Amino acid sequence: MQNAYISHKTKLMLLFFIVVFLKCNDIIIEAFNFSRSVEKLNYVLNYKNSNIYNIDQNINKSFLKKRQFKRNSTVGFNNDVKISDGDVQSDDTPVEKYNFKAEVNKVMDIIVNSLYTDKDVFLRELISNASDACDKKRIILENEKRAMEAQNIVNDPTSSELASEQKTTEEGKEGDTPADNIKKLIIKIKPDKEKKTLTITDNGIGMDKNELINNLGTIAQSGTAKFLKQIEEGKADSNLIGQFGVGFYSSFLVSNKVEVFTKKEDRIFRWFSDLNGSFNVSEIKKYEQEYEDIKTSGTKIVLHLKEECDEYLEDYKLKELIKKYSEFIKFPIEIWSEKIDYERVPDDSVSLKDGDKMKMKTITKRYHEWEKINVQLPIWKQDEKQLTENDYYSFYKNTFKAYDDPLAYVHFNVEGQISFNSILYIPGSLPWELSKNMFDEESRGIRLYVKRVFINDKFSESIPRWLTFLRGIVDSENLPLNVGREILQKSKMLSIINKRIVLKSINMMRGLKETGGEKWNKFLNTFGKYLKIGVVEDKENQEEIASLVEFYSINSGDKKIDLDTYIEKMKSDQKCIYYISGENKKTAQNSPSLEKLKALNYDVLFSLEPIDEFCLSSLSVNKYKGYDVLDVNKADLKLKTENDQNKSDNINKLKIKYEILCRWLHNKFSHKIHEVRISDRLIDSPSLLVQGEMGISPSMQKYMKQQATAQGMSENEMFGGQSMNQPVLEINPNHYIIKQLNHLIQIDKMNPKNDEIAEQIFDVASMQGGYTIDDTGRFAKRVIGMMERNAQAYLKDVQDDIDITPSNNSEDTTLDNTTPNDKSQLNSEQSDINQNDSISNNTLQESNENNSENYISGNPQEAGSEVSDDKQFDDSNANE
Repeated sequence: MQNAYISHKTKLMLLFFIVVFLKCNDIIIEAFNFSRSVEKLNYVLNYKNSNIYNIDQNINKSFLKKRQFKRNSTVGFNNDVKISDGDVQSDDTPVEKYNFKAEVNKVMDIIVNSLYTDKDVFLRELISNASDACDKKRIILENEKRAMEAQNIVNDPTSSELASEQKTTEEGKEGDTPADNIKKLIIKIKPDKEKKTLTITDNGIGMDKNELINNLGTIAQSGTAKFLKQIEEGKADSNLIGQFGVGFYSSFLVSNKVEVFTKKEDRIFRWFSDLNGSFNVSEIKKYEQEYEDIKTSGTKIVLHLKEECDEYLEDYKLKELIKKYSEFIKFPIEIWSEKIDYERVPDDSVSLKDGDKMKMKTITKRYHEWEKINVQLPIWKQDEKQLTENDYYSFYKNTFKAYDDPLAYVHFNVEGQISFNSILYIPGSLPWELSKNMFDEESRGIRLYVKRVFINDKFSESIPRWLTFLRGIVDSENLPLNVGREILQKSKMLSIINKRIVLKSINMMRGLKETGGEKWNKFLNTFGKYLKIGVVEDKENQEEIASLVEFYSINSGDKKIDLDTYIEKMKSDQKCIYYISGENKKTAQNSPSLEKLKALNYDVLFSLEPIDEFCLSSLSVNKYKGYDVLDVNKADLKLKTENDQNKSDNINKLKIKYEILCRWLHNKFSHKIHEVRISDRLIDSPSLLVQGEMGISPSMQKYMKQQATAQGMSENEMFGGQSMNQPVLEINPNHYIIKQLNHLIQIDKMNPKNDEIAEQIFDVASMQGGYTIDDTGRFAKRVIGMMERNAQAYLKDVQDDIDITPSNNSEDTTLDNTTPNDKSQLNSEQSDINQNDSISNNTLQESNENNSENYISGNPQEAGSEVSDDKQFDDSNANE
């Protein structure tokens, strides 16, 4: 036994020495590690600015991640201890855990002054809290009501223990049922200008002492959130608003001291704080009249306003905020409002004689009374079958301060992953906010509510930009908001709301279009430009929106047509939708670009505004219902209608034939054009100025330059250093003027006549294409010179038939003093004019109208020889 004891004792001693040895070993190792740490510290101090330092840091970090401390198996120790990124520890230094600390004053200052961007929201938050308190009491009372109904004691309230409690109403009657008490739930707001206080009172559920301390003394703890969790299993119908537990502190935005009086059971407690980091709680022992509103239960908040916040004592300001944020709260909101009456009373200051009538005066009588503010019902919560058109019109005018009826409206509910109710309106006229800026950020008209509480109407995520003109309500129960309830958090729910609003809006507009008449025309005239922006920006719904827009066309006359009507009336061989840009209908109608299309009897849409060109060019990127949308003013236009196999061969032959002329024109106007081409679309005109594939129309160029000037940008900055002007000169090989110029170029490129004809051709093409002529004075001189030469030739031909009496003015005797050689030269010049007849001014054509046959037949031989000798020209395609 003793040996056994000694043996056991020996074992204990050995175990003790082993533990000591291990501990000493750990100390030695730790000392060694410390020594290494000191050396390493010196190393870091010497080389921390070198690249070696960075490499060493990476090596050590990698080493610590892989390192493992291994010990012998001992009771209470783990064999392997892994080091995480955040915890670096030695064998005998355990990880210590600490809680974050904060200075309450600074935290409160952040909450009050950083969560909210507008002081006005304090009233919204306090009314929302009061509404939650009333809603909690409503839920309890409804549960009591259901319990009483289950026991069939609704008509015998004395048999219910709960109902037997005497409940005092405003009229002082006893024995109210739960249903009666639900109807009496109310929120009252009372400003006091003398005391400079604003009081918000509700007769909701109230708070006991513990709830008062926890809910108002613990930051970010929501009593409403807890209550919701408690009733979640019961599936109660709740519209509780609060969820973050910070709304109450918004009261310090406008006040420096806050008092809260509350009663839940049979005791009234007072909570007080001046935001110095602490608060006081005390029990009210003595009942006073000022607690009458919470005699049964409820909460009364007294705000001692800051000096700069006196405006919140004014009736008009409080009414404005209530109507803006809380108009649709389900419980009545009353304000202690000042009223003024005028009364006629006898004037005692006037002495009367016998028989005189009593003198009267008007006195002002001021008094206060409770006024209900939220009289407008949230009709979006009602069944649309129970609402009339007048109900919708009245709601629109009251809510959006409109004076006229809307053009259309739609009421719809969405249920599923996200649930919301909405009413959308198309205004009867353009909102004045949009008259200066069609996308004014301050004029967005979709008002977003969460549980009937107004949040904001500036959420660009809720609707696309092209629907800025809409007015409407969106009310949801579960939208994700930030803590201040001012910013909508990004989520998939926003995308769902956006899609539904866009879809319903398009359907509403389509219904308006199907109805037609004055309303649809008014809509197009007022809001048609927004639809065209929608075509550009809303790619997902581009085709649906494009089906609503309308344009003038060649065949539409004074009426506009939509794209579907255009397609229905297309020729059987027409494969594309064509459009042309112009400053007005006449300019577009008479454009040389349309000559071939008119000959084919193809209709062409008119783009008369920059927004039209944006819209149609956007459709040209994609197809509209399988049809390409083409700009006829583009140089690469292909008329996909002809099956002539020889067409390309003829064009190639003409390119060779007119190669020298094209090169000469390109060199002459190289600073103005990108290319010269042979045209297959011209019939009557000698030339045409169009844009390259990446160019934009003249009207669009003017618009873009105006935008650049308004924004203080240069043209290069606006277009990113690239020119959007890429004009291409197309010439008609079948026109006599082009044939003549080609012949003259082949004979003598240096002939001055060539330059004059070419410049006239280019300037006329520029004018017809909507471009600005660089030198209008030079252009005018050329036209006047041609008219003068024409007049001289005309007078020479008719001088034998009429008596021409020259004046003493040398300019008027020019014809009489003309020598035979001069006359010969004049005739030669006149022949050139006849060949250039198509590019002369209309006045020139009118002056020769009555004598055209004699004038043409009497031409000198020079011009005639040019045409008659033109055996080299291929006139097979010339119809002239």
